Amino acid sequence: MTKLKEALREIYLDSDTEFNKLFPLHIQALAKSHWTRLDIVRKAAEFLAMEDDVKILDIGSGVGKFCLAGAFQTPKAHYFGVEQRRSLYEYSLNAQHSLGIRNVSFIHGNFTQLDLKDFDHFYFYNSFYENIMDTDKIDESIECSVELFDYYHRYLFKQLEQMKSGTRICTLCSFETEIPQDYHEVGSDMNDLLKFWIKI
Repeated sequence: MTKLKEALREIYLDSDTEFNKLFPLHIQALAKSHWTRLDIVRKAAEFLAMEDDVKILDIGSGVGKFCLAGAFQTPKAHYFGVEQRRSLYEYSLNAQHSLGIRNVSFIHGNFTQLDLKDFDHFYFYNSFYENIMDTDKIDESIECSVELFDYYHRYLFKQLEQMKSGTRICTLCSFETEIPQDYHEVGSDMNDLLKFWIKI
């Protein structure tokens, strides 16, 4: 790891404003509504990566902010981000290359193509919400509909039901319809917008 990349990591992961500078202006404009703030990443990563060598999946990883910042904070965990927009996936790879963070893998595709049993814990910043809102979409490159919103929630619910005891989920701005009843809320922050869950 070069000293230059070490210095870049310290700069870009110090504040949200600096992190946004990794991306072109039209991507920076999406940050406030669509990317997780660094202070939230730190809280979520601390909860999800309490053990070494865990695999953490960010469902709908956007430009990779949660994964990159979480991996920097908790280097003994491996972060995976799945993103169906190719442009955002490519921005994630570019940011990872710029920062030189290795304990991250980005996947281009829909999360329904993955076997969630390949992962230990999950981060979910309600990436399905754009299916039911008329404004503030990232772009028009993917299909959005109420039917997809319902399908994604049902699918995630069923997948989480099959996970082993001890599985952790951190949700941000979630309707909680994707959380099975055997996951217990063990903490919250940001006036209950950020929640922490463990499967019993």
